Amino acid sequence: MPRPIQANLDLSALENNLRVARRATSARIMSVIKADGYGHGLMRAAEALAATDGYALLDIRDAVRLREAGYRQAILLLEGCFSAEELPVIAEYGLTCVIHSPWQIAMLDAYPGPVKSGKGTLDVWLKVNSGMNRLGFVPQQVAQTMDQLRRHRAVRDITLMTHFANADESRGIAEPLALFNDLAASYRVARSLANSATLLRYPEAHGDWVRPGIMLYGASPFDPDMGEQFSAQQLGLKPAMTLSSRIIATQELRAGDEVGYGALFRAEHNMRIGIVACGYADGYPRHAPNGTPVLVDGQRTRTLGRVSMDMLCVDLSTLPQAGVGSRVVLWGEGMPIEEVARAAGTVSYELMCALTPRVPIVS
Repeated sequence: MPRPIQANLDLSALENNLRVARRATSARIMSVIKADGYGHGLMRAAEALAATDGYALLDIRDAVRLREAGYRQAILLLEGCFSAEELPVIAEYGLTCVIHSPWQIAMLDAYPGPVKSGKGTLDVWLKVNSGMNRLGFVPQQVAQTMDQLRRHRAVRDITLMTHFANADESRGIAEPLALFNDLAASYRVARSLANSATLLRYPEAHGDWVRPGIMLYGASPFDPDMGEQFSAQQLGLKPAMTLSSRIIATQELRAGDEVGYGALFRAEHNMRIGIVACGYADGYPRHAPNGTPVLVDGQRTRTLGRVSMDMLCVDLSTLPQAGVGSRVVLWGEGMPIEEVARAAGTVSYELMCALTPRVPIVS
């Protein structure tokens, strides 16, 4: 018998979540499938999201895989090119390239360029830094950069884009949206502003392309403090990944007994615990504290003690029927990944992406 941990992928959930995005906007959808489809598998995600208008990712090798597999939608490289050698490949495969820094324009300048017919020209998305201060041209640089790109022999079409730092929180997007709109007003080009949170919350910022990511995989993009109306269930999203395992041993504790490395949990009374075949080498967060929620045989309980490499412990005090072989859902169906992430002091994105190769994926 194989070790019982596995990640079940519900590809119909991805299809459902894309429909949720489609109902929320009239803009074209650029589905974000970076980080190996947020841990779900690049090609699995692409297939399930085949009704999308485009795909967004980081690695040019992944983009080429999609093209060679027959996907004809727009494919956007979210961090653009990293070397001049990539530009002919981008042109050959009809990829779209984000331009976020002057050094990328310098590479465009050195690009041998298209023939007179226009073959070999590139579609680019010019990224505006509207306040996040990661990638993008600051407002004072946008006019000059736009002029460079509009005149550039290697550039065919330009889209203006930005990314919001606080769309998922109460602070919102009013200030950076106004800044971006002022900058974009002078140009008759397509615009892309909206990630998952912006798509679901701010229709005035949908522009021409939206870029949903986390919502496609069934997790809410919003801070849990914003309330139940922003939960995945209320938004109509379905989890695409369910990480589950089984109890492989039980222990009877007496008052004062300790659990796991560092003795982070001490029993206050006699109790029973279960040992689950799942640990940080599978992608479960080592820093998840006592009390992180899990499901055992479909009922909620909590983790106890420190997560170890291959195992974690759960409280069976109120689950007398549970024992060796009982199914444990770490996150997914019936156990929202956002709850687990919040308890562990992280975000659902990290949990999905941290799933390790040793976990079998079943779809």
